Amino acid sequence: MGKVIAVCTSCEKGTIKRNVGRAEVVLAHGLLGDAHAGDGQRQVSLLSFQKITEFRQRGAKVEFGDFGENLVVDGIDFSSLSSGTLLNCNDIVLEITQIGKECKSRCSIYEKMGDCIMPREGVFAKVIKSGFISVGDEMNVCSSSDSYRVWIITASDKCFKGEREDKSGLVVQEIASNAGFLISGSSLFPDDQDKLENELKDICDNNLADLILTTGGTGLSPRDCMPEASLSIAHRLVPGIAEAMRAASMAITPAAMLSRCVAVIRGSTLIINLPGSPKAARENLEPIIGTLHHGLDTLTERSSECAKK
Repeated sequence: MGKVIAVCTSCEKGTIKRNVGRAEVVLAHGLLGDAHAGDGQRQVSLLSFQKITEFRQRGAKVEFGDFGENLVVDGIDFSSLSSGTLLNCNDIVLEITQIGKECKSRCSIYEKMGDCIMPREGVFAKVIKSGFISVGDEMNVCSSSDSYRVWIITASDKCFKGEREDKSGLVVQEIASNAGFLISGSSLFPDDQDKLENELKDICDNNLADLILTTGGTGLSPRDCMPEASLSIAHRLVPGIAEAMRAASMAITPAAMLSRCVAVIRGSTLIINLPGSPKAARENLEPIIGTLHHGLDTLTERSSECAKK
């Protein structure tokens, strides 16, 4: 996990970027108002705070933005990552597209110091999902070639209004992380079917996660609509998952028969509904989480072997 130290933009190309503290990050564009944003593969530039600190210790007097970087982040060594890695900050998702950059001409920093860290330490990314970013925000590396990515969606009017803490989302995150999944993002929405449908489609169609775990909105209340949202955008159903969850929960409480949770597939993403209470979410997720890796191996075609003899 990293922490955003600076958010930098410049109004014109050829001018030094300066820390503006907060900016809107626009899908397939970059930081709004930054002269270097656009529809290419280098929409956002990032540099590790530690690398800037090391450069300053060599006597360089550099400010955030002097290397042309948009984001300075403490706690993540960007140069150690590979192209295709996803970064998550708030609602924003960035995909690293390039490590380092060959400079066409020597910058003023190189002329003074005989060196510049951006060509070897900086990385570039494209925007996969929009949002706002501010100094102090947390950033996470949320994908690797070996782990499946999970996105957690909480549907709750009260949590969305701030009237109740989203404890269920934290429980789901804990179980998924302990099972080896990478948390690629989380969302909190009211019980609004249109908004939930749009979020599910956005995550699936932009390949932001291999697995979506939703919590809340699965009961009999007139406002509960998560199963309807999931079924509306589904390409295929996976009824066995919901059946297994209800069977496990029924062994604990007969109230489990009232759950309307469903499991569906859209594209190459598996979507599983979970109840809204922390206790019920745990009772439903823990019995199935161990089998999901095999299901995702098949869904994403990492493994074509459906049975082992």
